[in-house]
This record gives sequence, C-alpha cells and structure tokens, in this order.
Amino acid sequence: MPTFDSDHNHLPASRQRRAVLGALGTLGWLALPTSHLGATTVASPDMDVWPRTLHVPPGGVARLSLGSGAVRPVAHTGDGVPVLVLGDAIEWTALVGIALAATPGPAHITVQHGAGALQQLLYTVVAKRYPEQRLQVAPRTVDLSPENQARYERERAHQATVIATFSQPLPSTLQMRVPTPGRRSSSFGLRRVFNGQARNPHSGMDIAAATGTAVVAPLPGRVIDTGDYFFNGQTVWLDHGGGLLSMVCHLSAIDVQVGDLLPTGQRVGAVGATGRATGPHLHWGVMLNRTMVDPALFLPA
Repeated sequence: MPTFDSDHNHLPASRQRRAVLGALGTLGWLALPTSHLGATTVASPDMDVWPRTLHVPPGGVARLSLGSGAVRPVAHTGDGVPVLVLGDAIEWTALVGIALAATPGPAHITVQHGAGALQQLLYTVVAKRYPEQRLQVAPRTVDLSPENQARYERERAHQATVIATFSQPLPSTLQMRVPTPGRRSSSFGLRRVFNGQARNPHSGMDIAAATGTAVVAPLPGRVIDTGDYFFNGQTVWLDHGGGLLSMVCHLSAIDVQVGDLLPTGQRVGAVGATGRATGPHLHWGVMLNRTMVDPALFLPA
C-alpha cells in the first residue's frame, strides 16, 4: 500500500487558501510611481542552469532577466514578498516561485535599480494539469477534532514566521541534492480527493525509504526551525539564503539544532513516519518567496 501524508492538504482547497492567507497575510507595497517594463518571456532552457524551467506552470519558477547594473536590484512579488535576485553587473536575474493556486495569466514583480524609479516586470503564468488520486479512508484520518484543529492553528501561526525568513548570504548554487535515497512515491502537484472531498495539491516530493535512513541537507544552509508538528511530524527547516528554504518532514530523529550551519550532504536526521503519515517516507519541500515550488526543478534531470 502506498504511503501518503496529509500535512499539506487536510483541508478542502477553498478553506486551505483562506487559512493560509489568514496566517501569512500579504505585505503591502509602497504606493510609489511605477513604470511598465513590458511582458517578458522565459529564456530557453539551459541544463546547467538551476532551477530548470521550460515554462511557468503553477508550482514552477519564473526566471526573469532584470538587465545589467552595478548594484543588485531589489525585487518583490506583486504582494510585496522579497524575491531572490542573483547574478552580477552584466546581468541580474530574478527567480520567482509561483504558487500552485496561482491563476493562469499575467502576473508581475516590482523592481528597483538603485535609487531609480520602481518598475513593473510582467510574466505569464501558464496552466498545468496535475494528476489526481481518489482515496477512501477512515474519516478520522482526514477530519480533525476541535483539539487537533486548535493545535494545527497554533503550529501554522508559528511556521508562518519561519517561512518569512529572508537572509544573506545568497545561495552560491541552486542545484540541490536529493535528501535521501529512495523511490519517489508522490510528486509535487498531485491532487488527492479523500472520501469525495478535494484537498489542496501535494506541495512537495515524497520519497519512500526505510525508517532510519539518513536525511541530509540538499544545499548549504542554516537550521532555522525544528519541531514535532501535528501533520508534518518531526520537521527541520533549512534557510539557504534569499528566501530559498527547504523542509524535511516525518523524521524519526532530528540530529541538528536551530542555528547549526550545514554543508550540502550533512546529516539532518532520519526517515520516519511521525505526524500524519501512513508509513515511513520523507516529505521534502522547497520554498521560494514564501511559495512551495517543485523540488524536481532543482535536481538533475
């Protein structure tokens, strides 16, 4: 029987969206004059450039050229969330995570070069249809008691502060290492329907592995949170810089502490089945500008 978790899709999709917005809110952008840079297209793929992206599906990453300049530009999403900007004076590039719930069509970021005027840079979100899985399970596995719902709300509020992390230094590489060996048992974007009720799409990658299998850091990073959460079980969050975060969940052991600086490949913990899971596996999530994106985009093809 395949294992699954319901840590990110236990609520109906409409309630989940309202819950996330309620917890995270949106950061208002200063009402400054803007100039429009025009629509952009995503550059042709380069297999040596990470994250890989051919287009901009929800859950993907938009790679937007910001042009040249002596000073690194400052960029934000349309909701005011800081955006990762990498490159050098020859060319700066913004990497924008696009939410699974993003509406297909035009979107924009705001960009400021030094003391220059605030500008808008347009890009297009392209629709993508993800697989769907229908499951009949015991109601207790998907319906929360009032006590468990209250616990979840407290934990969600705490993790909202964690995912708002935006730090220096910026990552030197974006090609990630798979945190644990094993078969991919569930991919990003899979939409599950439990007992006829649709849940939000899966927002990470599940890797089936035996309890106790080592879990390592996918990139150099700093441990910014550890805990034992209702849905995610024993969890570690890593900050890789510039709003690029990763999380590993359902661990049977945590071998790091908040504040630890880890190189790629450093042991973080061990695979388990803690939290809301039906069997041992690793749930791996990658976040960019507070948006869960597909970890596969950061891995070799």
